[in-house]
Amino acid sequence: MTSSYLYAASRTPFGKFGGALAGVRPDDLAAATITSLLATVPDLVPEAIDEVVWGNANGAGEENRNVGRMAALLAGLPTSIPGTTVNRLCGSSLDAAMIASRSIETGDAEVALVGGVESMSRAPWVLPKPERGYPAGDATAVSTTLGWRLVNKNMPAEWTASLGECNEQLGQRFEISRERQDAFAARSHELAHQAWAGGFFEGLVAAVPGTALIHDESLRPGSTREQLGSLKPVFRPTGTITAGNASPLSDGASSLLLGSAEAAATIGRSPLSRIAGRGAMALDPRDFGFAPVEAANRALTRAGIGWEQVGAVELNEAFAVQSLVCVDAWKIDPEIVNIRGGAIALGHPLGASGGRLLGTLSAVLRERKERYGVAAICIGVGQALAVVLENEEGA
Repeated sequence: MTSSYLYAASRTPFGKFGGALAGVRPDDLAAATITSLLATVPDLVPEAIDEVVWGNANGAGEENRNVGRMAALLAGLPTSIPGTTVNRLCGSSLDAAMIASRSIETGDAEVALVGGVESMSRAPWVLPKPERGYPAGDATAVSTTLGWRLVNKNMPAEWTASLGECNEQLGQRFEISRERQDAFAARSHELAHQAWAGGFFEGLVAAVPGTALIHDESLRPGSTREQLGSLKPVFRPTGTITAGNASPLSDGASSLLLGSAEAAATIGRSPLSRIAGRGAMALDPRDFGFAPVEAANRALTRAGIGWEQVGAVELNEAFAVQSLVCVDAWKIDPEIVNIRGGAIALGHPLGASGGRLLGTLSAVLRERKERYGVAAICIGVGQALAVVLENEEGA
């Protein structure tokens, strides 16, 4: 077994629902981030890429027919490079990176292009086919943007509750106050604003050709806990989750270049970080927000380290409440979590978020000269994934 490494990362700015990227097809978003990624490694001959592994959560619209393969073709990669698309909902692109890293470690690949894409704006409405021809009644179009749709009647009702309702239950169970959630969300916006203003995302984010968006569109600089506290609850009349302390619907794509140690000569640069550990966890579907706790613990065990050695955490902020529950359970310093902002501010295009987490985490480790970091993400229907990165130049 060899080791697998992250060599390069790029993503599009994340657009808001119906915003600046809504006019761009998801396969074109994916192709754009592949092009921007490969521009950062000009010495790499595209023919040296062994595999494309891509993440996507919906797959019901323009990203159908294996969007990983379609994006590679649209980006002009040689037709000889195979490509696949994986779907683990919000964790799809993190799953893609985990799958590709295993291929590299077993020797099945030397260089892999991975990433993910989601256009929640362009996710279509779908109609179920009638059980018989020419039905007399009406048919209802179902949105595929987010959450359960066309639910199997045999699935327990408590498992098919909305993502928000599940997290209201989680917040109640762990006694996470509205005030803590709003403060966490305001911090996300402030840190993301500082990251953009300070140039942290330069080199990590590339605009989509034909669009004017150069920054993440959902960012609201100057947000305060008091301002967010004035918003009305969304899922329960007396609940704690609002549009301000949950991640927004988003459009965007992310990409990563993975390779073996020996691939450095082919790629033309030294690796940024090593994939040191991986972990997956599954719970009851309604408890998905808590699943990152054990996923990260498992990844750390496989990396052979403990939380005391972790210098940075990138935790996807699906909801402030589930993020706080995870941080509390890990008993870590909250100040090492999402120090460059998180999904509440930056956006959460489902299939692309895992790639964003890994790219950001690697950059944070190098910036802060930390050795180990954890990227973790909760996933609908009760799952979570986590990856440990090692910055071999860190302290």
